[in-house]
Amino acid sequence: MSDSPASDAKNHDDDKYIVVARRYRPLQFDQLVGQENATRALMNAIETGRVGHAYLFTGARGVGKTSTARIFAKALNAPEGPTATPDNSSDICQAIDAGEDIDVLEIDGASNRGIDEIRQLRAGVGMRPSRARYKIYIIDEVHMLTQQAFNALLKTLEEPPEHVKFIFCTTDPEKIPITVLSRCQRFDFAPVETEAILARLEEIVQSEGCQADQDALRLLARRAAGSMRDSQSLLEQVLSFATDRITVDQVHSMLGTADDTRLSALAVGLIDRDPAAVLKMVDDAVMGGIDAGQLAEQLLGYFRDLMTATVGCGVDMLRHAAPGSYDDLAAQGNRLGIHTILVIVGIIDQAITRMRQSVHSRVLLEAALVQICRLADLQAISDVVAGLRQVSAGGAAPVQPAAVEKKNIDLASNAPAAASVPPANVARSASPAGSAPPPAANAAPPAAVAPNAPAPAPSSSVPAPAAPRPVAAPTAVAERPASGGAAVSPPAAASPSPPGPVSRPAAASQNAAAAVAVQEPPSNNGAPAASGQWDAEYVRSMWRGAIASLDDMTANYAKNAQRVEPAGDGAIRVYFPSARSLDKVSCEKPERRSKLEAALAAVAKRHVHYDCFLIEAPPSQKPVRRALTSADRARRQREVEQEPIIAKMMELFDAEVVKVIPAKEED
Repeated sequence: MSDSPASDAKNHDDDKYIVVARRYRPLQFDQLVGQENATRALMNAIETGRVGHAYLFTGARGVGKTSTARIFAKALNAPEGPTATPDNSSDICQAIDAGEDIDVLEIDGASNRGIDEIRQLRAGVGMRPSRARYKIYIIDEVHMLTQQAFNALLKTLEEPPEHVKFIFCTTDPEKIPITVLSRCQRFDFAPVETEAILARLEEIVQSEGCQADQDALRLLARRAAGSMRDSQSLLEQVLSFATDRITVDQVHSMLGTADDTRLSALAVGLIDRDPAAVLKMVDDAVMGGIDAGQLAEQLLGYFRDLMTATVGCGVDMLRHAAPGSYDDLAAQGNRLGIHTILVIVGIIDQAITRMRQSVHSRVLLEAALVQICRLADLQAISDVVAGLRQVSAGGAAPVQPAAVEKKNIDLASNAPAAASVPPANVARSASPAGSAPPPAANAAPPAAVAPNAPAPAPSSSVPAPAAPRPVAAPTAVAERPASGGAAVSPPAAASPSPPGPVSRPAAASQNAAAAVAVQEPPSNNGAPAASGQWDAEYVRSMWRGAIASLDDMTANYAKNAQRVEPAGDGAIRVYFPSARSLDKVSCEKPERRSKLEAALAAVAKRHVHYDCFLIEAPPSQKPVRRALTSADRARRQREVEQEPIIAKMMELFDAEVVKVIPAKEED
């Protein structure tokens, strides 16, 4: 509600004290502050004779809606009126100001909201005014009326008698039926600007014969958030609290708020990522009488001003911080970056919402501030997505400009490291993603095996597979993957040779991200090195043993292979049904390939390379999808949460993995 210094002189009676908000209530249109559009329209309507029969004043609390309604009623019913400048000394105007005029009825919509009250109003509408020109009904908080009450009022509101005027006031116009809104002239009252409230408070302090620092009054004006009545209520509290002169410290002490110095120090602690210092400052503030909820609200306002300074707004856009702190705000904003500031604003806002519903407001505030301290400087999500696409395509991570001194998300370090591939199998490290026909049925005669060939020694960590048996070498039939890659030709049958180490190329793998470097032990400690001595049963046993040693989603994918066959020197072929193409692709990923080949090497006592293929299942033998157990689901969720990108997103957005839905597979 807005006022003016030209107020009612009845303010210091010894028998009756009237609060500041009532004593300095505006009595004329020109005394209203911050509502120039509404006052101009109403004054022009009076002077041109275009006064409607129903008006709706909407706006936040304390911006002047009811005061404007009373001034409008005086302008219509003044003895010399209708006039835009009524004489406040007349009996009618004084009665309206006191709320005692018989022809101007002020009704509280919150306590008179039923259909019975509206029926009584309709019964009185037909009666002519007693001494004034119009019978005026001012219904405050009209949105509190019931739907039945609004329905009963509609007909009267649409065609009222000529001597009746309605003025509705509300803070929530959305709750008013559209049928009522369409019958009224609506005026929206805007929040009063801080500078206008400050000027009005200075006038009131001067009229009260007191002294006050301008910064102290400015703090009250900012705290009022556009409500003139709230600012005057706060001023009255300070007048009672202060002894001689109103100072900033007295205002902070009375309101239980932190001063600008404390807020700036707290913000610096958050920017420096020092949770211990931040928690110590919060403890000092609370012990000093500052409310945790007020401190959170002030921090939200501080970072709001920090945001405006960072994006280049001027000093006039500051709403909470002092104008003299603009340069410090701009410097702090440049250190944080706009994306980090936006995340901080969201964290504090969420904390405030939770604090209002909890008795542990301080704990929630401290937790939010520690969470802010743990934040890394952020990029825009669009930059993160673009970087992820570049890394997944095999390119290098985007390089940040050298001028930007921020610890942006290191996309390259978060990408899954590709496992190194032994040089002997570099040509086959990227298995073609396609299907291959089964090996030819006709095979060469079985090769002879020395009778004293050593059996494979059992592994200490995984079950030992069955001893290898002689097997016929496959005919050299080229197999071409479905993706159109180069054909893979199994080697021709070879005569047995004594076990010995397999020669390796001199060129070493340059992938430093390899987590499992498999070295070849001497062949006499495990399975024979020559693949000609591996039969299908031994290869299947080796595959099962490798899967049994794994405890992650890699094993879950590998279990769905339909068959496994030997394929040459230290290599095997793994066939997946066409309905399990997702499992095939997953097993070909570098990180999963490194795990599987390490497990195979542990079983076979030598390096084993595998290639994956798809085979078409007969129509009558479609594979039955194995139902996931609870252990499988838990393992899948753990693996997803451990993915670097997922873990980073969970940290940034305070999220959690609720459910892992497998990709849809073709039937």
